[in-house]
Amino acid sequence: MSPIVKNQPIATWNAGDSVQGFAFLKRKELRQDKSGKDYLDLELADASGAITGRAWSDSSALANDFAARGFVKFRGQVQSYRDQLQIKVDQCRAIVPDDAREGFDESLLVPTTKFDIDDLMRRLEGTLDREVKRPEMRRLASETMAVYGAALRVHPAAKAIHHAFRGGLLEHVVSMMELAVRFADNYPELDRDLLVLGVLFHDLGKLQELGAMPDNEYTPVGRLVGHIVIGRDLVRERTAAIPGFPPDLRLQLEHLVLSHQGRKEFSSPVEPMTAEAFVLHAIDDIDSKLAVLRGMKESGQGFVWARSLERFVWLGEAAAPAAGEEGENRGASAAPLDDAPANSDQRTIF
Repeated sequence: MSPIVKNQPIATWNAGDSVQGFAFLKRKELRQDKSGKDYLDLELADASGAITGRAWSDSSALANDFAARGFVKFRGQVQSYRDQLQIKVDQCRAIVPDDAREGFDESLLVPTTKFDIDDLMRRLEGTLDREVKRPEMRRLASETMAVYGAALRVHPAAKAIHHAFRGGLLEHVVSMMELAVRFADNYPELDRDLLVLGVLFHDLGKLQELGAMPDNEYTPVGRLVGHIVIGRDLVRERTAAIPGFPPDLRLQLEHLVLSHQGRKEFSSPVEPMTAEAFVLHAIDDIDSKLAVLRGMKESGQGFVWARSLERFVWLGEAAAPAAGEEGENRGASAAPLDDAPANSDQRTIF
């Protein structure tokens, strides 16, 4: 048996590795194979990626030992089946306080923006301070940041498609806001205050639609109402707290939030009808698409099918494998994880 690879990112694993470490357990389900034997189907994740797997040893007990969507310590064998890596989990348990001495660090297990979050916040606050001129709009920006700034620092922008990591919403908003300023510089007919505040509010409803990382699951209000209507309600709530806030500005901000996804079939209850709404939708769309491509390029080359974009995209030429690398490790074949190990009745605490 190969030496145990300890506390290494999932993305670095190869078929044949024996691995031990910590991960976020995204999912676990007790199932049965074709012969009726129980196994635990699960998914482990860290900041580098995710992997599916199965646990055979005492699977029924493991199903009740610890909650899904929590941090765990695990040990297992990495295998390849149909060109996909999987892990046969031999042991798994919930983390305990002493695990910190063994290398458990939550920050290493949660996907996070590559940008410095403090710097992103400085850029956001600086843009709001420089670009927003009307007193009532400046107050709206200031009070909104005072209430939601802390959550904005760490929240994801989506469950899976784009900016789906800690600080993702902040990264998305900063990128869009800086684009909005450039549009306003180029098109003086745009209302700069409205456009900049529209960017701030357009996805603010996601703070309630999605749980914070690493959970990043839809909340009940997220599924039943959705971030667009939640965001419109936040516009009403925040502007109502400012005496004498102009009703026409409130209405236009509501329209920006409600129309920012561009088309009714894309879940916007209304489509853009103002210059600022057209621009907001355009920069939201391009920033999201480029984030998708950026994420794909980190792990692929050539033509790749982008499910969210519903087309093949070109990610550049694939690098030729170095001598002796082709076919090693990640291409190693293994049977699907259907066969229970001979010692499946043994369970070790580790």
